Amino acid sequence: MRRGWGGRGGWQQAEQPPADDAAAWFSGRLPDGWFTEAPVVTVDREEILVVGTLPALEGEFTDDAERAAAESGRISRFREQTRDERIEIARQAEHRYRRKVAWGARLGGTEELFTTLSVPVMTRLRQPERMVLDTLVAAGVARSRSEALAWAVRLVGEHADTWLTELRAAMTRVDDLRAQGPDLT
Repeated sequence: MRRGWGGRGGWQQAEQPPADDAAAWFSGRLPDGWFTEAPVVTVDREEILVVGTLPALEGEFTDDAERAAAESGRISRFREQTRDERIEIARQAEHRYRRKVAWGARLGGTEELFTTLSVPVMTRLRQPERMVLDTLVAAGVARSRSEALAWAVRLVGEHADTWLTELRAAMTRVDDLRAQGPDLT
Protein backbone atom coordinates (compact mmCIF):
# COMPACT_ATOMS: atom_id res chain seq x y z
CA MET A 1 0.00 0.00 0.00
CA ARG A 2 1.49 3.35 -0.99
CA ARG A 3 1.41 6.15 1.50
CA GLY A 4 3.08 9.50 1.48
CA TRP A 5 2.75 13.24 1.44
CA GLY A 6 0.18 14.21 -1.13
CA GLY A 7 0.73 17.97 -1.30
CA ARG A 8 -1.13 20.57 0.72
CA GLY A 9 -3.55 18.02 2.14
CA GLY A 10 -0.77 16.30 4.09
CA TRP A 11 -0.66 12.55 4.58
CA GLN A 12 -2.57 10.67 1.88
CA GLN A 13 -3.42 7.01 1.40
CA ALA A 14 -3.37 5.60 -2.11
CA GLU A 15 -6.66 4.43 -3.59
CA GLN A 16 -7.36 0.79 -2.81
CA PRO A 17 -9.03 -1.67 -5.15
CA PRO A 18 -12.56 -2.67 -4.21
CA ALA A 19 -12.89 -5.86 -2.18
CA ASP A 20 -16.57 -6.54 -2.87
CA ASP A 21 -15.71 -9.98 -4.20
CA ALA A 22 -13.40 -10.96 -1.30
CA ALA A 23 -15.84 -13.45 0.26
CA ALA A 24 -16.27 -15.21 -3.08
CA TRP A 25 -12.52 -15.15 -3.76
CA PHE A 26 -11.74 -16.73 -0.39
CA SER A 27 -14.51 -19.32 -0.81
CA GLY A 28 -12.96 -20.37 -4.10
CA ARG A 29 -9.36 -20.18 -2.90
CA LEU A 30 -9.53 -21.93 0.48
CA PRO A 31 -8.84 -25.68 0.55
CA ASP A 32 -11.83 -28.00 0.80
CA GLY A 33 -12.26 -29.42 4.26
CA TRP A 34 -10.88 -26.51 6.26
CA PHE A 35 -14.32 -25.23 7.29
CA THR A 36 -17.80 -26.75 7.48
CA GLU A 37 -19.34 -23.77 5.64
CA ALA A 38 -18.26 -20.67 3.77
CA PRO A 39 -16.13 -18.49 6.06
CA VAL A 40 -17.33 -15.11 7.28
CA VAL A 41 -15.22 -12.51 5.45
CA THR A 42 -15.25 -8.97 6.85
CA VAL A 43 -13.52 -6.14 4.98
CA ASP A 44 -12.55 -2.62 6.00
CA ARG A 45 -9.97 -0.14 4.67
CA GLU A 46 -6.99 -1.84 6.33
CA GLU A 47 -7.85 -5.47 6.83
CA ILE A 48 -9.73 -8.50 5.58
CA LEU A 49 -10.78 -10.85 8.39
CA VAL A 50 -11.54 -14.48 7.47
CA VAL A 51 -13.25 -16.57 10.19
CA GLY A 52 -14.31 -20.14 9.47
CA THR A 53 -16.22 -22.77 11.42
CA LEU A 54 -14.28 -25.97 12.14
CA PRO A 55 -15.84 -29.45 12.15
CA ALA A 56 -17.60 -30.35 15.41
CA LEU A 57 -15.76 -32.21 18.13
CA GLU A 58 -16.63 -35.82 18.81
CA GLY A 59 -16.90 -37.32 22.26
CA GLU A 60 -18.42 -36.45 25.59
CA PHE A 61 -17.23 -33.73 27.95
CA THR A 62 -17.84 -33.58 31.69
CA ASP A 63 -18.64 -29.85 31.70
CA ASP A 64 -18.57 -26.63 29.67
CA ALA A 65 -15.03 -25.82 30.80
CA GLU A 66 -13.73 -29.12 29.45
CA ARG A 67 -15.57 -28.60 26.15
CA ALA A 68 -14.19 -25.05 25.85
CA ALA A 69 -10.66 -26.34 26.48
CA ALA A 70 -11.09 -28.98 23.77
CA GLU A 71 -12.47 -26.39 21.33
CA SER A 72 -9.55 -24.06 22.04
CA GLY A 73 -7.11 -26.94 21.54
CA ARG A 74 -8.66 -27.88 18.20
CA ILE A 75 -8.50 -24.24 17.03
CA SER A 76 -4.85 -24.13 18.09
CA ARG A 77 -4.16 -27.32 16.11
CA PHE A 78 -5.90 -25.86 13.04
CA ARG A 79 -3.81 -22.70 13.36
CA GLU A 80 -0.52 -24.62 13.46
CA GLN A 81 -1.39 -27.16 10.75
CA THR A 82 -2.58 -24.54 8.26
CA ARG A 83 -0.01 -21.83 8.98
CA ASP A 84 2.09 -22.13 5.79
CA GLU A 85 -0.93 -22.37 3.51
CA ARG A 86 -2.71 -19.49 5.26
CA ILE A 87 0.40 -17.34 4.80
CA GLU A 88 0.45 -18.09 1.05
CA ILE A 89 -3.30 -17.39 0.66
CA ALA A 90 -2.92 -14.16 2.65
CA ARG A 91 0.02 -13.11 0.46
CA GLN A 92 -2.09 -13.59 -2.67
CA ALA A 93 -5.08 -11.74 -1.18
CA GLU A 94 -2.89 -8.88 0.07
CA HIS A 95 -1.51 -8.47 -3.45
CA ARG A 96 -5.02 -8.56 -4.95
CA TYR A 97 -6.80 -6.27 -2.42
CA ARG A 98 -3.90 -4.27 -0.91
CA ARG A 99 -5.11 -5.01 2.61
CA LYS A 100 -3.68 -7.19 5.35
CA VAL A 101 -5.42 -10.52 5.93
CA ALA A 102 -6.30 -11.75 9.41
CA TRP A 103 -7.57 -15.19 10.31
CA GLY A 104 -9.81 -16.74 12.91
CA ALA A 105 -11.65 -19.95 13.66
CA ARG A 106 -14.88 -20.83 15.43
CA LEU A 107 -15.81 -24.13 17.02
CA GLY A 108 -18.87 -24.58 19.20
CA GLY A 109 -18.97 -21.65 21.62
CA THR A 110 -15.30 -20.73 21.10
CA GLU A 111 -13.99 -18.22 18.58
CA GLU A 112 -10.35 -17.19 18.36
CA LEU A 113 -8.82 -14.58 16.07
CA PHE A 114 -5.15 -14.69 15.14
CA THR A 115 -2.88 -12.40 13.13
CA THR A 116 -5.30 -9.46 13.45
CA LEU A 117 -4.22 -5.84 13.05
CA SER A 118 -4.47 -3.17 15.65
CA VAL A 119 -4.68 0.09 13.73
CA PRO A 120 -4.01 3.44 15.43
CA VAL A 121 -7.04 5.73 15.52
CA MET A 122 -6.08 7.89 18.50
CA THR A 123 -5.82 4.49 20.16
CA ARG A 124 -5.39 0.99 18.81
CA LEU A 125 -8.68 -0.43 17.59
CA ARG A 126 -9.48 -3.80 16.10
CA GLN A 127 -11.63 -4.22 13.00
CA PRO A 128 -15.09 -4.31 14.68
CA GLU A 129 -14.37 -0.98 16.44
CA ARG A 130 -12.98 0.59 13.24
CA MET A 131 -16.10 -0.52 11.36
CA VAL A 132 -18.28 1.38 13.86
CA LEU A 133 -16.26 4.56 13.23
CA ASP A 134 -16.33 4.04 9.45
CA THR A 135 -20.13 3.64 9.54
CA LEU A 136 -20.47 7.00 11.31
CA VAL A 137 -18.17 8.67 8.77
CA ALA A 138 -19.94 7.06 5.79
CA ALA A 139 -23.31 8.20 7.13
CA GLY A 140 -22.09 11.79 7.51
CA VAL A 141 -22.47 11.79 11.28
CA ALA A 142 -18.75 12.58 11.61
CA ARG A 143 -16.10 13.97 9.24
CA SER A 144 -13.30 11.65 10.37
CA ARG A 145 -12.58 8.59 12.49
CA SER A 146 -11.30 10.82 15.30
CA GLU A 147 -14.49 12.88 15.31
CA ALA A 148 -16.54 9.67 15.17
CA LEU A 149 -14.58 8.29 18.13
CA ALA A 150 -15.26 11.40 20.21
CA TRP A 151 -18.93 11.25 19.25
CA ALA A 152 -19.14 7.54 20.15
CA VAL A 153 -17.48 8.04 23.53
CA ARG A 154 -20.20 10.55 24.46
CA LEU A 155 -22.85 7.94 23.65
CA VAL A 156 -21.37 4.99 25.53
CA GLY A 157 -24.08 3.04 27.28
CA GLU A 158 -26.94 4.46 25.18
CA HIS A 159 -28.12 1.61 22.94
CA ALA A 160 -25.32 2.10 20.40
CA ASP A 161 -25.82 -1.31 18.80
CA THR A 162 -29.51 -0.72 18.11
CA TRP A 163 -28.89 2.74 16.69
CA LEU A 164 -26.02 1.61 14.42
CA THR A 165 -28.15 -1.25 13.06
CA GLU A 166 -30.92 1.23 12.27
CA LEU A 167 -28.40 3.61 10.67
CA ARG A 168 -26.98 0.86 8.42
CA ALA A 169 -30.51 -0.16 7.41
CA ALA A 170 -31.35 3.47 6.58
CA MET A 171 -28.16 3.82 4.50
CA THR A 172 -29.08 0.66 2.59
CA ARG A 173 -32.57 2.03 1.99
CA VAL A 174 -31.10 5.31 0.67
CA ASP A 175 -28.84 3.34 -1.71
CA ASP A 176 -31.86 1.33 -2.89
CA LEU A 177 -33.86 4.51 -3.53
CA ARG A 178 -30.95 6.09 -5.43
CA ALA A 179 -30.76 2.99 -7.65
CA GLN A 180 -34.50 3.29 -8.42
CA GLY A 181 -34.18 6.94 -9.45
CA PRO A 182 -34.11 8.17 -13.04
CA ASP A 183 -31.04 7.63 -15.19
CA LEU A 184 -29.81 11.13 -16.05
CA THR A 185 -27.11 10.08 -18.51
